[in-house]
Amino acid sequence: MPRRPRRDRAAETPHAADAFHLCTEPQGQTRPRTAFAMAGAAARETILAHAFRLLEEHGVAVVHPPAHTALLKAGATAGTPGQRVRLPRALVEEALGAVPKSALLAGKTAARDISLPRADRGFVMRTGTGAHGFLDVDTQDFRNMHIGDVATIARLANGLDQVGFIAHPFAYGVPELTSDIHGVGELICNTDKHIWLQPYNVENIDYLVKIVEAAGSTHARPIASMIMCSFTPLEFKVMDVEVLIQAGRAGLPVHACALPSAGGTAPLSVAGNVLTAVAEILAMVTLGHVLAPGLPIIATPLMFTLDMATGQALHACPESLQAKVLAVEVLRSLGLLTHTYGMGSDTPDSDRQSMAERAMLGQAVALAGADILGGVGQLQTATIFCPVQAVLDDELAAYLRAFVRPPEVSEAAFNWDELRQIRVGGHFLASDQTLALCRTQYRPGVFRRDRRDDYDKSGRSGAWEAARDRARALIAAELPASLPDTHARAEIARLRARADAEIAATATVSGRRAVI
Repeated sequence: MPRRPRRDRAAETPHAADAFHLCTEPQGQTRPRTAFAMAGAAARETILAHAFRLLEEHGVAVVHPPAHTALLKAGATAGTPGQRVRLPRALVEEALGAVPKSALLAGKTAARDISLPRADRGFVMRTGTGAHGFLDVDTQDFRNMHIGDVATIARLANGLDQVGFIAHPFAYGVPELTSDIHGVGELICNTDKHIWLQPYNVENIDYLVKIVEAAGSTHARPIASMIMCSFTPLEFKVMDVEVLIQAGRAGLPVHACALPSAGGTAPLSVAGNVLTAVAEILAMVTLGHVLAPGLPIIATPLMFTLDMATGQALHACPESLQAKVLAVEVLRSLGLLTHTYGMGSDTPDSDRQSMAERAMLGQAVALAGADILGGVGQLQTATIFCPVQAVLDDELAAYLRAFVRPPEVSEAAFNWDELRQIRVGGHFLASDQTLALCRTQYRPGVFRRDRRDDYDKSGRSGAWEAARDRARALIAAELPASLPDTHARAEIARLRARADAEIAATATVSGRRAVI
């Protein structure tokens, strides 16, 4: 009997899902993400009801006179003291109805684009932001983050497939007042992925926008998005209101970020922490509706809890995990895109505690349904970046992506026809289903599945050592082709030099305001 032609099953294997590839499903089918609820509908409704009351009865301080005036014209009422405005529920609900429920975080090529929400209802990752410390790949020695380390982070993240976009850290080796401008200048010239902007003072916003526009950002294809933060509790500084205004003019999506610390800038209870964050994000959505209508705004509750014994802010403790999950649940119930920490730990090293904390955090937030999981590579409550940890986080994200995809339940999935006729001593190794599905399992890149004897023979080299080797290889890899050209790089260099001359050399921050 002639043998059946051997099928090239490797060629038939779909690309594994990652930040830029969706889970493969039968045509027309989409499975919902496996979900977990920290609280029920009644708890979510109670939080929302109190958030609306807080905004309507107490309000928020908006330390930006033109924005304050614009809010009053839109229907807000004056509060006490004079910088406070009260936001009627009707105005907040109008803003919630109008804010876009989708966003494009464009890369420098279409292959690097991120459309949210994902069609497969999955998530994307981003690297940690704000870190000022760095762990050397080879020695694991700690040092201050140098401007050259920004390019290292970009090169590393270019090869991390679960990482959809990259945030710039705080870097030394350049003037402090323009560190953000230099960080973005380095980052945008070393990656083809979308980047996240975090301005450090009001003057810098215009430079950051001009740098990304020099690199090719447009309203139709924004290659950067920007963070706007509340000044918890319930206050908005000049700089962050300017972020919203100028991002709206440039078409850059905004991550509306609330950073309450339970026991410090928010009530110590989980519920009080969540209420503070939700109220601040609803206020930012309303500000966006008035000051930058039509701009995508991503709800970003980044929750912390003060350790009452030490005063240290924690973001991987059980209370902070509960707060993040509950805040995401509440904000998702309004149809908003959501973004919070999905990786990170409170330990200063890439150790066993770090892996335990980030596995708990990632699982909780992924099951809550967040669209963006932040914090890849970060340690010590987001103050240190570790390249080896970033590789481990990328692996953990792939694991989580497989875990939150619900299994198919059907007669075909049961392999019912074969199962109901299985003979004594039978097996499924040669089953058509086994052959069809064997390459769809999660396959680790750096996580190990060695037998003990092989592990011992390797010198007990495990996942951490494999991640270190991969980090070295990614950092040494060639840069992608679609980076800013010579002309764009020259313009970016000119903007960096001009910022140093106009901002750093004078060592003054004027707090100038845009005209609305």
